[in-house]
Amino acid sequence: MGSTQFGNFNDFCRDSTLPVCNLFVSNNQPPNKAYGGCVLKGIELSGDRYLSNLGSILLAFISILTTLFLLFRSDRKRAAVGRSREIQLFLFGFLIIEICEIFSVGGFPLDGAVRKGFSAVHIAAITATCWILLLNALVGFQFLDDGTPASIGLIVASGLVLFIGTGYIALDTAFDWTGEFATTSSNHYRNIALYVLYQLFPLVCLVLFYVFEVILVVRILGEFRPLIYLTAAALLFAIGQIFQYVISVHLCEASSGKINGALFETLFTLLAVVTVWFFWSSITEDDWPMPMSTPGGYH
Repeated sequence: MGSTQFGNFNDFCRDSTLPVCNLFVSNNQPPNKAYGGCVLKGIELSGDRYLSNLGSILLAFISILTTLFLLFRSDRKRAAVGRSREIQLFLFGFLIIEICEIFSVGGFPLDGAVRKGFSAVHIAAITATCWILLLNALVGFQFLDDGTPASIGLIVASGLVLFIGTGYIALDTAFDWTGEFATTSSNHYRNIALYVLYQLFPLVCLVLFYVFEVILVVRILGEFRPLIYLTAAALLFAIGQIFQYVISVHLCEASSGKINGALFETLFTLLAVVTVWFFWSSITEDDWPMPMSTPGGYH
């Protein structure tokens, strides 16, 4: 099946700037032609060094400030469906992602081992954060009372398991501690574990989040207005992925290596997260008609 075989990253890394690509070669951030394709150079510094992705760095910094503001705003919210602590855990995960993105995708002239470390944390944070977002959707169904130690503890514990497990696999891939996840150009940088945890698992979580939230809003709340925010967030995220995986190489070639799709992926992901927060805010207003118990036992 060649380079299209399940689990191969060669084609992705050839056309896109992804944190996972840093794990497979000594110094993926440009100028590096290990994967072929268009090399993202960005701004040339002294000593044959490059700051390859200044746009992504600036947008990641804006994302950090925006996320801190949303964390503050969430804490002041009086939620009726899903309390602020659960959404704050998601925002905290996104905050870690954006901090790591500055160093993993941004293209700072770092030591290769340091970049691999940031890239491993970046990948682990993506996996755990998408899982936490899915659990935020399940919170609305009141399987557990939201905002309680049991609810928060379950989200934190399961998120940490995914974060640590994915992070270990990423680090073992980068530094070849055990040889279990060894990847080379001859096998097109094939790593099934990371392919599932980084490419497939987050996508499944995001799709299920959308489906569960649609059910919650339409069937339980009986409203359609919040679906505007939810669908807008899904479209914004999808546009970012199209820039990352489809348009990126064409932007790189057209700009002679100055920019690629990573810049726009960062932008549209930020917009998607902000829109998700507005969706959450729209379903956590105090005036939703929630069932109330009466002394006589009727609802």
